Amino acid sequence: MTNELIIREATSDDAQQLADIYNHYVRETHITFDLEPVDRANREQWITAYNRNPRHRLFVGIDDGDIIGYASSSQFRYKPAYDLSVETTIYLDHRRTGKGHGTRLYQHLLDSLGQTDVHRYYGIIALPNDASVELHRRFGFQDRGILTEVGYKFKKYWDTLWMEKS
Repeated sequence: MTNELIIREATSDDAQQLADIYNHYVRETHITFDLEPVDRANREQWITAYNRNPRHRLFVGIDDGDIIGYASSSQFRYKPAYDLSVETTIYLDHRRTGKGHGTRLYQHLLDSLGQTDVHRYYGIIALPNDASVELHRRFGFQDRGILTEVGYKFKKYWDTLWMEKS
């Protein structure tokens, strides 16, 4: 494994690898509030929704030929007045963290969005998740509030921290 990261837009060929990365978090963590794993077809459909709108992007990071994670931006809420705000997210293969890849991948996403008319970026983080909170703060996201016990998973309620960057 090298420390060289290739970043490109996701394609439907990436669907299974993206499902595998995400499903670890679905099955093993509270990080996502999805309760059931996704399959290749789900991720193929999900991928096709990206890269049509310059504000909604999906990038994959590749190290030694393997997809090690992805970063994306999507519609913040589904009403037209929210169009210039996006929710950003990042997921890394849980076995490939701690090498700086997440920082480079997120930087690429934010640089790409900086060339658009996006006005606000939002990160919504299930707590606790110190690594994600630190990553967002490093990129200038500021804490805006906590929704308490907003998600229920693994027979427990979870809070979310809402972070914002202009």
